[in-house]
Amino acid sequence: MFITKMALPRRTFLRGMGASLALPLLEAMVPAATALAQTAATPATRLGFVYIPNGVIQESWVPTTTGAGFQFSPTLSPLASYRDQLLVLSGLAHRQADSFGDGNGDHPRATAVWLSGVHAWERRGRIGPTAIKLGTTADQIAAQALGQLTPLPSLELVLEKPTAISCDSGDCFYSNTISWRDPTTPLEMEPHPRVVFERLFGDGGSAADRQAQVRQTGSILDSVTQEALSLER
Repeated sequence: MFITKMALPRRTFLRGMGASLALPLLEAMVPAATALAQTAATPATRLGFVYIPNGVIQESWVPTTTGAGFQFSPTLSPLASYRDQLLVLSGLAHRQADSFGDGNGDHPRATAVWLSGVHAWERRGRIGPTAIKLGTTADQIAAQALGQLTPLPSLELVLEKPTAISCDSGDCFYSNTISWRDPTTPLEMEPHPRVVFERLFGDGGSAADRQAQVRQTGSILDSVTQEALSLER
């Protein structure tokens, strides 16, 4: 038996598999006789924020009791097996989501303030430095530290394509993202799974490289299929 320090990169395996995003750690991905903590296979610290724009039914969400033995509410009951790893915080409010006389725009203000803690002033009729007033959001503050351990510092995802109309204020970008790199830079939310896949596992180090790859092969999956067929010849 020969023991070497060679290991199979996880992303190489993923590109070959094509669609296996949730690939578990395989023994071949860790160099032999090497502690896991001393390899790239050490689990990276993850942090996620999930925003529910239209709120929840409070009576079904908030537990009716407090303390370590609290009774799970109907909505949270699927998490009961994770009781020891779970904190449910209630009674909190973002006062900066109030209008302060700024008129309509409750939904954009709520979205903007959630991770920033900063009041989002409506831009209509404003010019100069006050045209945009927000702050770096919590996810991006975390990404500055945790994101150094991953190929992409952060991923901003959304279930529906952002809108450019029908906002209840003049600032749709306050509604269309919860993530701001700095007080003047809202980050675009990505609704397309294929684009996310390309960003994570696509060949090429830039967006232009990945787009060229897509034009050439149709998609990563098509490329994998062609390679598999070539092995049968």
